[in-house]
Amino acid sequence: MKPVYDLDKIKFATDRPTFERAVGLYEDGKVTQFKEELNGFFATVLGTKPYKVYVDNRHYDQGDCECYLGQNNTLCKHMVAVAIYAVINGKKLSERDKELVDSPMCSSRLGELNKEELAEIKKSITSAIKYIKPYIGPSRTWFAYQDSLSEGCRRLSAIISKLPVSEQIAKILVDLLLRLDKKLCHSGIDDFDGTVGGFIEEVVLMLQEYVKLDPACIKTFEKFCDQSTCFGWEDPLVKIFDEMSNK
Repeated sequence: MKPVYDLDKIKFATDRPTFERAVGLYEDGKVTQFKEELNGFFATVLGTKPYKVYVDNRHYDQGDCECYLGQNNTLCKHMVAVAIYAVINGKKLSERDKELVDSPMCSSRLGELNKEELAEIKKSITSAIKYIKPYIGPSRTWFAYQDSLSEGCRRLSAIISKLPVSEQIAKILVDLLLRLDKKLCHSGIDDFDGTVGGFIEEVVLMLQEYVKLDPACIKTFEKFCDQSTCFGWEDPLVKIFDEMSNK
């Protein structure tokens, strides 16, 4: 029985400390007596003491663990370690599997994508944006909703941080920013803790790095000149474009 979730789901939906500790448990062989049963996975995870753990096969963050966090309905490293085991069937994790990207970073690598690569990146971005959705649930689900926003931003960060620097890619980032701003302004997203807004600001900084590496990227900022955004995050990019236009 394969779980519905995959390793990317676990990685992007789990906070960094919990994921890294879970990876440590998994790689150290602490997940023992693993077995599939009914609608989930059972194992004994060796920690401060042996903990009996159950993880659902549809939702990796649902289950049970005998540790303190697990008994207080909090996702723990033991549950995540078991979920990792279920996904990759006890095989070795690659460095890419363990790689975490919490925020967007400029690759500093000049280049462009071919037609097929470009289409795939756009598809991946659209898929990641789906996690950044309106909040329509009861108050008790608010924290789970915020986790979804964080997951979406982490997924986007992982995608765009690997992209080469060029006017072509700058255009993709400009369109991404405008899509996210539209969601914030008109789609009922509850960004109370600034998860999405913070991501937008980091992409703006990333675009400023692009300009230093390839000044042609400035041309893509013209699209911001006739836009009215939620918080004026585009101002630094508009200023760069205006300065170029006045030369």
